[in-house]
Amino acid sequence: MPMNRPAATVLAAALCLLTAACGGSPSDDDNDNDKTSAKTTEATASKTGYPVTLDNCGEKETFKKAPSRVVVMNGASVAEVSTLLALGLQNNIVANQQSYGTSEVADRAAAIKALPTGDIKLNGAYDIPREAMLGLRPDLVLSVTTYGFDQKNGFATREQLEQVGANSYVSPQGCDDDPSKMTVADSYQLLRDMGRIFNVSDRAEKLIAESEKNIAAVSEKVKGAKPPKVMVLFSNMSMGSNDFSSVFAKGIVNDILAKAGGANAFENAATTTFADLSEEKVAATDVDALVVIGYHDPDPAAYAKKLLKEFPQWPAARNNTYMTLSDSMYLGPSNHLAVQKIAKLLHPEAF
Repeated sequence: MPMNRPAATVLAAALCLLTAACGGSPSDDDNDNDKTSAKTTEATASKTGYPVTLDNCGEKETFKKAPSRVVVMNGASVAEVSTLLALGLQNNIVANQQSYGTSEVADRAAAIKALPTGDIKLNGAYDIPREAMLGLRPDLVLSVTTYGFDQKNGFATREQLEQVGANSYVSPQGCDDDPSKMTVADSYQLLRDMGRIFNVSDRAEKLIAESEKNIAAVSEKVKGAKPPKVMVLFSNMSMGSNDFSSVFAKGIVNDILAKAGGANAFENAATTTFADLSEEKVAATDVDALVVIGYHDPDPAAYAKKLLKEFPQWPAARNNTYMTLSDSMYLGPSNHLAVQKIAKLLHPEAF
């Protein structure tokens, strides 16, 4: 925490720096020692990978070592905790509030459930309030958007966290609290940033390379095929005034669909991430395939079947073309799984 010092002390320190009067004139030996010290420091930094400085939403965050008391805020996300787990950093987490309940990655849901929660009494947004956050003594706090650091919402600000020695991080496209422009590349950026922060860039780059390779192979198989129109939405969830307010219009799902040889049936229905649709609009749109994202829903398949029954005029209903997914459809380290699964649903003849 910055402290005010007497002006005389500051002036004296400044004079020492400018004139070298506080220690006498430097000798040749002193210069040699300084050079040796500088080289040693540089070598140590190179060996450890620190310090690391990131420009994150206009904030300079400098890490002198790998964080060991990480707090992962909820934010209705699972990207941050999944990324840490994918990098083998579960032991660095002291409190996690993220979970989708299910996952396309074997054992991930169980691994998330096994993480400590910090025994926090959550606020109305189902997240960690300011005093509880500071009581956790974190050295890094992760939030999917800047919402998690907004004082008006009762959260600890980035400045308050800095004052107690904690770094903070907002995930890609979260600076403006608008994920409508998010793509798979943002998932890779999250992996890269965590790789740098925890000095495991080799692991991060390996995961990115494997994902890119898998997606490229799938995209090549469906190249040139007519893209079916896909409806993507959360099961049993409302984001607005209508029954169909959790339908995706923009964001990372569109990039995933494109890579899988599909297209969003409701891409032009809104300029925001979600489209708040009337039943009439949904009924009048041709939907070739349905992808339902389960978020703490024990049976998203039942919701999908209900929709297909409700709109029998859809090609998806006539052909029973649907699937349920979870964390692979949103920001995180597993987008390649969604691409592969959706491509097989839309273009089974290519596999």
